[in-house]
Amino acid sequence: MFEQMSEKEARAQILSMVSEYCDKYHNQDKPFEEGQRIPYASRVYDHEEMVNLVDSSLEFWLTAGRYTDEFEKAFAQYLNVPFCALVNSGSSANLVAFMTLTSPLLGERQIKRGDEVITVAAGFPTTINPVIQYGAIPVFVDVTIPQYNIDVTKLESAYSEKTKAVMIAHTLGNPFDLEAVKQFCDKHNLWLIEDNCDALGSKYRINGEERFTGTIGDIGTSSFYPPHHMTMGEGGAVYTKNPLLNRIIRSFRDWGRDCVCPSGRDNLCGHRFDRQYGELPIGYDHKYVYSHFGYNLKATDMQAAIGCAQIKKFPTFVERRIHNFNRLRAALENCQDKLILPEACPNSTPSWFGFLITCKEGVDRNKVVQYVEQRGVQTRMLFSGNLIKHPCFDQMRASKEGYRVVGSLENTDRIMNHTFWVGVYPGMTDEKIDYMAKVIKEAL
Repeated sequence: MFEQMSEKEARAQILSMVSEYCDKYHNQDKPFEEGQRIPYASRVYDHEEMVNLVDSSLEFWLTAGRYTDEFEKAFAQYLNVPFCALVNSGSSANLVAFMTLTSPLLGERQIKRGDEVITVAAGFPTTINPVIQYGAIPVFVDVTIPQYNIDVTKLESAYSEKTKAVMIAHTLGNPFDLEAVKQFCDKHNLWLIEDNCDALGSKYRINGEERFTGTIGDIGTSSFYPPHHMTMGEGGAVYTKNPLLNRIIRSFRDWGRDCVCPSGRDNLCGHRFDRQYGELPIGYDHKYVYSHFGYNLKATDMQAAIGCAQIKKFPTFVERRIHNFNRLRAALENCQDKLILPEACPNSTPSWFGFLITCKEGVDRNKVVQYVEQRGVQTRMLFSGNLIKHPCFDQMRASKEGYRVVGSLENTDRIMNHTFWVGVYPGMTDEKIDYMAKVIKEAL
């Protein structure tokens, strides 16, 4: 087939066939019928993603390459930040973000073992796992309902002379009170990490300017796991406006090395063999000098290739999420005698990841969830509910060491016992949203 073709012509032929294959065998949606399975999230893609994926595979570069460079630039441009580092997952993004703040290059602001980081227990574990694994102390405060974000009135009570940072997520796309949290961090000279993994595309108005969540604190993180706002299959990103933090981020991502040369390129600085580092001999190869205890958390170029197609579609994804959320909320408006419906944080425009529902007294969540699930609507809990009640905390709970709790976590426990959520992902049609509302009403 390719005997009379140049490599360029052969590649074009392959990619054309891939496009046709995707259009014929993927995304062939059938008309919706009641009882059809409605997942809480799913990939939304077309032939552009598949063509990019195969195009990258034909180069067989495998690790980070031209698509990675393209994605980092496009993603940073979308968020209006100067620096973005692609990593292999959102959890890795949180790991890199936290570990960045442990760098000796930060001087007195370096987080050391035993220092404290304010966070919440009502969320996903990898927001705080790096804190515990490093040996810092998470300080848990309660959240509010129906916004499901940190109760900012508890921040001052949580503060101590050991506090170095605040690290919290925007819950299911709903921004936390960034103005209050940022003022608190500025007052006490604390770092702020925004776990933006469930909120990509959300906006918050601060100081008269509307900005994307993840770009208001010192470091933001994103996840590109299939259920999230956009996908690469696996993948994540760490972004910042601070050039020093960016340098440290890339060091921790790339084995902890001191050199900033990308893979496949050597001696960009022109001083690869003429400097002295640590107690190494003068002229030791700078590509093998390590300034941090880092990792290899890079994504592959095939993942980035998918992301390059996804980012072009992404604004329409956000629009559809908002539409689906608003339609579902309007349909459930008359159920507020039995359900607490979610509310957006003031001064925000959420890019909703899901629709949170808390059952009021007298309504059994388990019965509601089982009824809804049996009729094809997939549900989820708010991740850990109360993280410190999980088995991973058994030893710390018994020893009463390794973390600190401020207050009673009353709303956190209420979420653990009475809250669930359903999806609003952009692949959902109006018919699916209306069916979900119908089934939830029947369950009540």
